[in-house]
Amino acid sequence: MTDELNLSTLGPAQKRRARKRIGRGLGSGKGRYSGRGIKGQKSRAGSHRMRPGFEGGQMPIAMRLPKLRGNTSADAMPVGPHRTSTQPVNVRDLERVFDAGADVTPESLVEKGLVKNLRVDVKILGEGELTKRLNVTAHLFSGPARDKIEAAGGSATALREPSSRPSRKARKAAARRAATGQAPVAASEPEGPDVETASGEEEGAAS
Repeated sequence: MTDELNLSTLGPAQKRRARKRIGRGLGSGKGRYSGRGIKGQKSRAGSHRMRPGFEGGQMPIAMRLPKLRGNTSADAMPVGPHRTSTQPVNVRDLERVFDAGADVTPESLVEKGLVKNLRVDVKILGEGELTKRLNVTAHLFSGPARDKIEAAGGSATALREPSSRPSRKARKAAARRAATGQAPVAASEPEGPDVETASGEEEGAAS
């Protein structure tokens, strides 16, 4: 049984340890280099606070590895191949939130919390199933989404026409023809009437 706690039995909870006094002369045992060794990075002030990615002065791995081609940086939106300039909404979300026969507009999507705001175009995607008849109005529609909406008896009205920009392969072919000076490929017209006319003229001249 411990003694009763009183002023004569008070003591520290842990054993007292004297503070290490460095740089107080060679006789103190921690003078001259103060326990830091002789020279080098760890003998300098601030050596325990290295910036992220610092590898001791050698070439960092972020600079040694090859980079992907194209606009893939975060500040390249929406130019990069992994970026998007639309807010996606799947048909499964429309099935879950709206009642049959409802009119779905960008404003109603904001009210239901499916999109944040109207500063970015809304595109309806075809993930999931749709069994309700809905009249959907949005900026863009994917092919499967339009098919599922119309198959359920609803309508899909696009506020923005899809881009008619030629494919990358077609643009490269056009640039190649322009560089080599070739004429653009055009649909050939049938030569039947011209041949018949020419033969008729020859027959008339012979008669």
